[in-house]
Order: sequence, then structure tokens, then C-alpha cells
Amino acid sequence: MKNVNGHEIISLFEKWSPKRFAMDGDPVGLHIGQLNRSVKKVLVTLDVNEQVVEEAIQKEANLIIAHHPPLFRPVKTIWTDTPQGRMIEKCIKHDISVYAAHTNLDIAPGGVNDMLAEKLGLVDTEVMEATISDPLYKLAVFCPDSHADTLRAALAKAGAGAIGDYVGCSFTSTGIGRFTPSEGADPFIGEVGKGEEVEEQRIEVVMPGPYRAKVLKAMLAAHPYEEPAYDFFVLDQRTNEYGLGRVGKVQQPMSLEEFTQHVKTVFHVPMVRFVGKADKKIEKVAVLGGDGNKYISAAKRKGADVLVTGDLYYHVAHDAEAMDLAVVDPGHNVEKVMIQGVAEYMQDACNKAGYAVEFLQSQINTEPFQFM
Repeated sequence: MKNVNGHEIISLFEKWSPKRFAMDGDPVGLHIGQLNRSVKKVLVTLDVNEQVVEEAIQKEANLIIAHHPPLFRPVKTIWTDTPQGRMIEKCIKHDISVYAAHTNLDIAPGGVNDMLAEKLGLVDTEVMEATISDPLYKLAVFCPDSHADTLRAALAKAGAGAIGDYVGCSFTSTGIGRFTPSEGADPFIGEVGKGEEVEEQRIEVVMPGPYRAKVLKAMLAAHPYEEPAYDFFVLDQRTNEYGLGRVGKVQQPMSLEEFTQHVKTVFHVPMVRFVGKADKKIEKVAVLGGDGNKYISAAKRKGADVLVTGDLYYHVAHDAEAMDLAVVDPGHNVEKVMIQGVAEYMQDACNKAGYAVEFLQSQINTEPFQFM
């Protein structure tokens, strides 16, 4: 196992939960400190407050990964006699960096909303509200017949040509390539100053946007020419749809009253609020961590019988009731499922990468409400 710095850990994390997934204006990323330091222990938490930072100090963690950004709004001054100022001061004094993954972690496959859906036991889940999808690219590259099979294999290995359940998909047309190597060239075929004609294949493959750089690198490495001719095209088609919330089915239909008790039990909360008739039959469930007030219509469009979300507003509850959408509100703090989920995912990913780092799960209860 090798020592690792913050950049390497976050680079691995962002392969799972990239910043590009985040909603506009969401301040994800590094909030305090720096990543160019060795990291031995990482503390995973839902929120960052003074108690969580004290926990990090005691456990000798020098990086905190949080779901809720501690500096959500721009900070104009840092007064160290305020709770926020003391928290920032302690982080700086003890070389603790703080990184936030908010809506990008909500949206990421296997992220917060998938963790919530799994806790609820939902099956056949899908995205509730699409927010981003990858563009589809086509690469067209010209290659001599002698190396066409080798190049196609290299492109497939890099992820190009995967369409649905099929891999290695490509299209080939043939023709004559013409070129004249100029002074200083080191041609694979032909001589400097002499025109050349070569039987070539035009190989076309498609790929999601995130694969473009990897595919280009593989193509250049496998191509025999010093200066290969190729084009990238952006297609109208999109692929890999991502978004907020999840919609799935319960394994056995139940009443809203039974489902509400189920929510209370699996999330270990002392109280839940619900909207709807207690005997309403629940089969299809939408779930969205955090504040889901804007998404009752999205849940209804997806055919959900009930939406599980937090921070439900009074008037939004009336709107949901009017559209016959039940809502169960177990509170915002149920997003704490990400503590265990992120810690376990990242520990496994870092172990596989050979990184000598330990991920710790915060034990601080950051639920601000008390119940009677």
C-alpha cells in the first residue's frame, strides 16, 4: 500500500461523483484547506460543525468529506468568535481539509438517492427527474488495411463502440488515401517528397462524451501513422441519463399507514409526517433526499403513489393532497445514510488502488430537531 494525498483520493471520488453532475450554483468541491497533502484518515459526515471538526481532530483525520457544503453562501469575513469562524479556524490550525459533495452525490449512480431507495427496499428503480445526460460522439478515423483490425480492437478496449448490450460495434468503408510526406516527416508508408496512394479503411465508432479522451489516446497509440487523419462528431443522440431522485416498486404492496411505519423503521427516526389517506395502496415509490418540495409533480408524472422526502412545506402538502400523491416526510437528516455508504465505497476503491488510507464514519448526530 502506498501513501496518498488529497488530490488522489478526491480524483478517485470524482470518478464516482463528478462535479459536472451538480446542479447549477451548488458549491461542491474543496471548501477549506488544500488537497496537496498526505492523507492518512478521512472522516465522512453529513454536516460539518464544530463538533464534527473536534471529532476529526481527536481521530487524527486530516480530510473531511461532507454531503452538505459548510460554506453554502459566499463568506465575506471570517470572525473566529462565531461558530462558523471557529470551525474554519480549527480546520486550518489542525491541517484539516474539507471537501463537499452535494447534489453531485445525490445524482451519482449509487449515491445518496440510490442509498435511500435501497434502504426502502425498492426494486426496478429509475431516475425521477433527469438533470444531465452525456453527449454521444462519433469518431471517424482512416487507417491502412494492414492495421485496421488492431485499431478496431484498441478502440473497443477503450470503450468505443458499446451500444446497449453490444460491444465492439463499428462501421467500415474502404477507399484510397493520398498524401505526400514533406521534409522532416518520418512516414510509416512512403518516401519524403513522393506522393503516395494507400488502400485505407474509414473506421467509425460511437462513444459517450466522458470516453472521448481515453478513446483518442488509445487511437493515437495504436495507429501506425505519424499524423493519423480523424474526425470527432457530436451526435444529436444522448446517453447515460442522470438525475435527482429515484422511483421504484415496493416488493409487496402495502397501505400508506404500513409504508409510513416502514419508513420510520428503516431510517431509525422518532417521528414522520405523512400526507394522504392511511389506507391508500402503495406500490410505486419516489424518494428524494433533502428538500423535495419542487419535485412533487415529477413524482406524480412518474406514476408514484407516494414521495418520500424531507422539509415538506404546508402549501406543498396541500398541492400533493389535491393531486392524490401521498408524501412521507422523515426529515432531512435521513441523508446520513451517505456516511456509511461513502465510507465503505471509498475504502473499497482506495484498497483496490493500493492507497494506504482509512475512512472513518462520523458518530456526531447533526440532527438539529428534538421531538416530544
